[in-house]
Amino acid sequence: MINPTTIQQLLRDHVDDAIHENTLDGHRRKVCGHLLHCHTPVMGGIQYRCDRCDVQVPLYHGCRDRHCPQCQGRAARRWSERQQQDLLPVTYFHLVFTLPHALNGWVQLHPEVIYNQLFKNAWQTLQTFAADRRRLGGQLGMTAVLHTWGQNLGQHVHLHCLIPGGVLTESHAWHGAKSSYLFPVRALSRHFRGRMVSSLRACANTNKLHRVSRAEEIKKKLDQLMTKQWVVYSKPCINRTETVIRYLARYSHKIAISDHRLIGMAEDQVYFRYKDYRDDQSKVMKLHYDEFIRRFLIHVLPNGFMRIRHYGLLANRCRKASLE
Repeated sequence: MINPTTIQQLLRDHVDDAIHENTLDGHRRKVCGHLLHCHTPVMGGIQYRCDRCDVQVPLYHGCRDRHCPQCQGRAARRWSERQQQDLLPVTYFHLVFTLPHALNGWVQLHPEVIYNQLFKNAWQTLQTFAADRRRLGGQLGMTAVLHTWGQNLGQHVHLHCLIPGGVLTESHAWHGAKSSYLFPVRALSRHFRGRMVSSLRACANTNKLHRVSRAEEIKKKLDQLMTKQWVVYSKPCINRTETVIRYLARYSHKIAISDHRLIGMAEDQVYFRYKDYRDDQSKVMKLHYDEFIRRFLIHVLPNGFMRIRHYGLLANRCRKASLE
């Protein structure tokens, strides 16, 4: 029999095993503590009392941790409401830059370095294409959100980018994109691959990848990555404000897995729903609770890392003036 469960319940029952085996660092232990205490008496709260029957109902505070499945729905709605003020009456484009799985080992060793390079090189790639006078010839804008997971909780590092379809020229005029895919996807992929590999070589040469200790391994892997096709996805959003808002809400504060995808537990196995994009079908996966918790916790971001960033004419320092 499968018993219903939640992320909080799974951690409460089983995360102590990982802590006793010393497989969790201090940051992940702190995140687990937040998720365990969310909406419990530990967080404090408000006591409501009926003035007729004297029944008392406590309402406990949330932890507000960005990895918490109980707290991110409200945070996403608030963030999207703020972003709605800055929407332009143009077609938006949804682009996704994906890192090859061959880099997953390095990501686990140096997550902040790899994630920062992903943001940097995706933006520089897009801005290079946007500034080309043969294409748009101006300043692009981008909101980027980092995701590190796939539907089965495996490591799948990619960057969701929401981009207004056009640029601001030097004369402060708007030049709209005429293409249905913004820029050629294959050209974007090759340019992004070259920039990313070059920046990783530079990081290795300046000892920023010091946990990857064998120099021959770095050179071999980067050379192999240059021979493979990298994945860049591009799709226009329908030119409707509510559709763009749904895109913002969907990708801004999403976490690796939410409680509504969990089916339950049976005999130490966790059952959850996932979408298999190879055949576009919804399926059920089961994992031992140790493996499920391990996969969930590899997606905890480095402390203080900004997973939502704005660039170009949407950058915080110049957004108001650019949009005006």
